[in-house]
Amino acid sequence: MFTGCGTALVTPFRRDLSLDEATLRKLVRRQIEAGINFLVPCGTTGESPTLTRAEHLRVVEITLEEARGKVPVLGGAGGYNTQEVIELARELERMGVEGILSVTPYYNKPTQEGLYQHYQAIAGSIRIPIVVYSVQGRTGVNVEPATLARLARIENIFGVKEASGNIGQMANILHEVPPSFTVLSGDDAVTIPLMALGGRGIISVASNEIPHEMTALAQACLRGDFEGARAIQKRRLPLMNVNFVESNPIPVKAAMGLMGLLEPVYRLPLVPPSSANLAKIEKVLESAGLLEKAPLAG
Repeated sequence: MFTGCGTALVTPFRRDLSLDEATLRKLVRRQIEAGINFLVPCGTTGESPTLTRAEHLRVVEITLEEARGKVPVLGGAGGYNTQEVIELARELERMGVEGILSVTPYYNKPTQEGLYQHYQAIAGSIRIPIVVYSVQGRTGVNVEPATLARLARIENIFGVKEASGNIGQMANILHEVPPSFTVLSGDDAVTIPLMALGGRGIISVASNEIPHEMTALAQACLRGDFEGARAIQKRRLPLMNVNFVESNPIPVKAAMGLMGLLEPVYRLPLVPPSSANLAKIEKVLESAGLLEKAPLAG
């Protein structure tokens, strides 16, 4: 179900910092019309730590309303407090998401046994699939291949979003886990090598801007057409790279603002990119022909 390309959706805000529901609906419809394989609301790219519980649920609800029957929704539900994650996961399950993306606890740096027990507890509280999100650069904790192999034996732990940036670790994970366990890239630029090793797709930032092309890249890899995937990668690598010229999702929201897709509004502690980096983003978009995109219709 969660293979190919899924978009880690940004969360649009109005200038008064309130949730921009109308723009969110347009963005979700744009994704579906572009052929995206699945949607991931309320992850890090969606600024989920700054959302209230009510806003978090509303973003997922809107995504489901626009996507139901067309593409599956993998709702974000992760964090430091296991019991709170369980409560949120249960609410999202009741709302009808097809799965949960659950980032590792951050800051407290649990042991590998602690990580195993954390995810086992979440899995025991819901019936829908869970995708573990391992991103050591943000959370300070790595989910090691042996731990993922243990987690893969739990029936509804479906896969992992692997964002370590360590190709060797990715290879070890794919060696350790069974073929039924889905390994997804958490980094646009390494989608091709991960999928060449046996990964099944990408949870993408760049697909906020170019959903059709990122879907085409992932689908080409699934078909074994790595030449075709490399052609897309070569054309869009500057965009993938500039999306991380500052902390995600600062650049991607700035880019989408320049494309006329949303108001580039952030909640603290995120702020707009520096003028120098905004110029870099604009230059990449101009070279890619993306500044010519018209704003979304009403």
